Amino acid sequence: MVSFALNGVGVSGGIAIGRAQLVSHATLEVAHYTIPAGKVDAEITRFAHAVAEVKHELEGMHTAMTGGDVPGEFGAFLDVHWMILNDPTLSEAPKRIILEQRCNAEWALTQQMGVLVEQFEQIEDAYLRERKADIVQVGERVLKRLMGKPGALPAPVAEEQTILVAHDLSPADVIQFKHHRYGAFLTDVGGVTSHTAIVARSLNVPAVVATHNARQLIRDSEMLIVDGDSGVVIINPDRAVLSEYRLKQTELELERQKLKRLRSKPATTIDGHHVELHANIELPEDLEQTLENGATGVGLFRSEFLFLNRAGLPGEDEQFEAYRAVAQGMGNRPVTIRTFDLGADKNAAGLDGLARVAPNPALGLRAVRFCLAEPRLFLTQLRAILRASHYGNVRILVPMLASSSEIAQTLAMLEQAKESLREQGVPFDSQVQVGGMIEIPAAVIAMDAFLTRLDFLSIGTNDLIQYTLAVDRADEAVAHLYDPLHPAIIRLLAMAIGLAGKAGKPIAVCGEMAGEVHLTRLLLGLGLRHFSMHPAHLLSVKQRVLTTEVAAIKALTDRIRRADNPDKIAALVDRLNTL
Repeated sequence: MVSFALNGVGVSGGIAIGRAQLVSHATLEVAHYTIPAGKVDAEITRFAHAVAEVKHELEGMHTAMTGGDVPGEFGAFLDVHWMILNDPTLSEAPKRIILEQRCNAEWALTQQMGVLVEQFEQIEDAYLRERKADIVQVGERVLKRLMGKPGALPAPVAEEQTILVAHDLSPADVIQFKHHRYGAFLTDVGGVTSHTAIVARSLNVPAVVATHNARQLIRDSEMLIVDGDSGVVIINPDRAVLSEYRLKQTELELERQKLKRLRSKPATTIDGHHVELHANIELPEDLEQTLENGATGVGLFRSEFLFLNRAGLPGEDEQFEAYRAVAQGMGNRPVTIRTFDLGADKNAAGLDGLARVAPNPALGLRAVRFCLAEPRLFLTQLRAILRASHYGNVRILVPMLASSSEIAQTLAMLEQAKESLREQGVPFDSQVQVGGMIEIPAAVIAMDAFLTRLDFLSIGTNDLIQYTLAVDRADEAVAHLYDPLHPAIIRLLAMAIGLAGKAGKPIAVCGEMAGEVHLTRLLLGLGLRHFSMHPAHLLSVKQRVLTTEVAAIKALTDRIRRADNPDKIAALVDRLNTL
């Protein structure tokens, strides 16, 4: 067997060695044949059954997400796919093609997919234009059903690591990824901020995307080495290369074992600056990993997960039980519950008639805007959180705040919820702290209103970057423009952290930047002392904190703040990590 290498973009670090398992790319395998006149109705029925089966699959994906180790954005991805599948242009138009052309259902579907993709490519708006990828992914699932291929990912071989190789992985595919112990995955397409990259990092699984033709060049069961740090994939490695990477893999595992020793050690820099390292969670089940990795609190409980993974909306009592479970499980450690970030493209079942599909969901009716537009739902959640505050150290975090009027309305509704509980004699923490998410540039520029009305702040870097740079972080076509080291981002972070420090208000970073070890020293140098991240990254970040002397990095951090070139900033950050 010939040994060769492919280069891509490493989106999740580590080394995996295992056998390739290919995921079918159904669009490339469609045949075209004529259906006898007497069997056209049966062919239309076959297509309708395939659509119905995929709808059932997507419902199963929502149920599968209750495991808790998939980022909250995945509910939104599934909702978008559900809407595409229910749109007549995909679910009904192929039936007409079958009838008019007397062709097989697979061919009719691919023809209609081609028409839709071409229409989307003509759209001027970049966000809408790139939704063509979602159409292809939904169409692929229906095609696989029509062709008798499983919709679910294949189960890995038990005896050795299995490396998944695909042209692309849809959100539904990736959600299943967590239920199998794959060693790594490769895709032809994708970027650093794609959904496949996000889940790979959250699971600490090596991943390389944008390999362009891995799916075509790699065969089932071939031996692969995936280096997620360098973005290199080696196919059929010789004995020397295999031995070299097995040694590297062993060294990495030893490092992981050493990190576990830091679990109970306080996160304090060499020169005595204490740092709080909290965890981001989606469901109460995440507490086990949170505590195992030594988190000193929950910095972000994405409560919308309780809404997205179900047939209907959770009531007050059900929400209360989930919040109380986390509060009690963390003892006296702080638990920050973010009010639900629903609306726009994060539509939960039961919101029909309330939320609407916006042309640009990122700028639409979502988060606190949706909460204030639907006070009944918001009050129900606030009551549930307040009730849970009696059982632990609970704090409330409000997402996507942009103005003082939104803060005032939110606090007024919180008082209304408190008053209703008082009238019923229900105990709660009357002094519960309320914080705001800094996700919009306007929130940084007008932070005075936040600092005077709120108890703490938390910077959501994922959205702050996308809103500042006008880059949709889920759009692979512009993924290369999504840059946490852009000068504007560095200055906004420095401004927010500095203003909060002067006002004596705690401020955290809870976006992906908090869990990226190579950015830890930069954030420390900017004055950050509260980090919140996926539990899997806690110990690595703690190790970097323990080996940092803040006084020694101050001068270099100041140079980074003044730099105006992203490449220069990246080079300075690399230097920062050598100190």
